Amino acid sequence: MMGDSNDGNLAQVKHVVLVLSGKGGVGKSTITTELALALRHAGKKVGILDIDLCGPSIPRMLSVGRPDVHQCDSGWVPVYTDAEKNLALMSIGFLLEDPDEAVVWRGPKKTALIGQFVSDVAWGELDVLLVDTPPGTSDEHLAVLENLKKHTKVDGAVLVTTPQAVSTGDVRREITFCKKTGLRILGIVENMSGFVCPHCSECSNIFSKGGGEELAKLTGSTFLGSVPLDPQLSTSIEEGKNFMQSFPDSATFSAISSICKTLLNSLQSD
Repeated sequence: MMGDSNDGNLAQVKHVVLVLSGKGGVGKSTITTELALALRHAGKKVGILDIDLCGPSIPRMLSVGRPDVHQCDSGWVPVYTDAEKNLALMSIGFLLEDPDEAVVWRGPKKTALIGQFVSDVAWGELDVLLVDTPPGTSDEHLAVLENLKKHTKVDGAVLVTTPQAVSTGDVRREITFCKKTGLRILGIVENMSGFVCPHCSECSNIFSKGGGEELAKLTGSTFLGSVPLDPQLSTSIEEGKNFMQSFPDSATFSAISSICKTLLNSLQSD
């Protein structure tokens, strides 16, 4: 495929953060996208490496559809979602004829593809690279981690959970995975933590609250914060409106911004 010219693809990436969740449906890709937008808002150059084969929702949120991906000497050129080229995206879904077929692939084929994909994207200069991983802990996660570590330093992981206890139970496996692989836990984000009324912007807790915080205490991890369910943003995705533009005006924005600040501080302090 490509020679050793791709060894430097991660050389100018300052920080690499994995986004993990114990199971699907907790809004991990949404949190990844929102974090990327908040980082971009804070003046950072950001990349999203989307290796979640279960459903490429990030390209849709950033309205890039299925672009033609080009190659340069050192690998795949990421897709830029803004004119200033401050937010780059590369999704494994872009490279597959039929993204649905990948879900039924056997382990080794998936692992090989992921391994190659991790080092084959020509990111250029980035402040933060967010890696959106499949739900759960699997060989795929190990493949990602091992391949990233070959080329760069991985700063750590952000774990996404929801308020319900069952979801926090799933995240415990992630924590064990991080401990076993020596991956630093940068913190826990509780998503879908309350519902923002689209009319009066009041936030009501539909589910129990505080699961994420409790889990952070139990495991000695940092609780980064909680993010509400925000119909305004969900609608902007469903209707194909500009998520990037409606994001700064949303109730989610202040929550994600403060999470983003905490995250940047801990990245800069190591």
